[in-house]
Amino acid sequence: MNDWPEGWNGDNRSGDRYGQGSASDRPESARSMPHVQRRPAPPQQRPAPPRQRPVPQQPGGYDNAPEYDSGYNTGQVYGGGHGGGGHHGGGRGPGDGGYVQGRPGAAPDWRRRIKIGVLSLVVVVLAVSIGTYFWADSKLKREVDLSKVIERPDSGDGTNYLIVGSDSREGMTAEDKKKLHTGSAEGKRTDSMMILHDGSNGPTLVSLPRDSNVEIPSFIGSDSGKRYEGKGRTTKLNAAYAEDGPELLVRTVEFNTGLHIDHYVEIGFGGFAKIVDAIGGVELDIPKAFKDKYSGADFQAGKQTLDGQQALAFVRTRHAFTSDLDRTKNQQKFLAALASQTATPSTIINPFKLYPTMGAGLDTLVVDKDMSLWDLGQMFFAMKGVTGGDGASLNIPISGSTGGNLVWDKAKVKQLVEQLNNDEKVTVTGS
Repeated sequence: MNDWPEGWNGDNRSGDRYGQGSASDRPESARSMPHVQRRPAPPQQRPAPPRQRPVPQQPGGYDNAPEYDSGYNTGQVYGGGHGGGGHHGGGRGPGDGGYVQGRPGAAPDWRRRIKIGVLSLVVVVLAVSIGTYFWADSKLKREVDLSKVIERPDSGDGTNYLIVGSDSREGMTAEDKKKLHTGSAEGKRTDSMMILHDGSNGPTLVSLPRDSNVEIPSFIGSDSGKRYEGKGRTTKLNAAYAEDGPELLVRTVEFNTGLHIDHYVEIGFGGFAKIVDAIGGVELDIPKAFKDKYSGADFQAGKQTLDGQQALAFVRTRHAFTSDLDRTKNQQKFLAALASQTATPSTIINPFKLYPTMGAGLDTLVVDKDMSLWDLGQMFFAMKGVTGGDGASLNIPISGSTGGNLVWDKAKVKQLVEQLNNDEKVTVTGS
């Protein structure tokens, strides 16, 4: 059989035998092979393949096709960060955190999320608290300079605050004055005075009647800087404030009691009423009904909630009583109730009550130059403790009167001051 293409045979070759050596001295030259046209093989009939379900587009394929997870798990674990398990059959490559093909994604780390949430909350609370502190601290009117007070007694244990309610009408409109029955007197005078001692044996609140008969000592004028010598002159305690302001009042209280005053706090009529209204009123149990046309008081006996106008009338009323001592007892009772009902979680954590309350009080508070917001907070909670059963309240002991002024019981006052200075439990009783 001839295996050569048509028209060829083994002898049909040139004399130069290509590829099989030659007798010629020249090397064999390249020889082109003719193109042979092959006939295509007849098509063969193949059996039709069995019907199969369509195959979805495969993951990680070509042409940037999206990955597809068939959900089938062969049991093989890919990844793990050890370099094994390449990109096989749609599995994940190294660094996938030990992903098991077909298994749902890892559950959220709730413990980590809770920690982050708590930390964020703490940061927000701290930021708000710090901002509130500096805002409130900046609103304090530090106008009283206790360094001007001379010949002061030694400090004892605990902290002593002189709390003064003045009849200042500063910032009040004509309508406010009429509504609150304050009158329109110019300047300001002390309407109430109290010493609050805060110590380890609980707080003690001592009222100083404005009609107390006291001696005006030597002092340095708060504005003039001039020294005024004491001449044994006696007058009502509130006259000291009217004569030369807070510094002389502190000097007079220290001189007549022997008790060192650490801080001075004063609030006017308008601010007092605004604080009461800001917290929604103060609930008080009034044991006996009374009425006073001068202050606008008109109260029935029993428990009731006083708004700002009623509260101011309650603490100012004195014509309805036979003695100024009754009024000071009402003042103590109300201030302690005010502090107790203000220093509550419902007020402190509620910004809609806290900020109006602080704004109303701080706008009208006058304090000494060394008074911090922390000191003010300590005073407020000590006042709350008076009604909480941790402290005591009393009028300064009185032995009689001059006909118009109340005379202090010097022996009892001395004993009271010694107990306060030594931070002992107070056993002295007042009038």
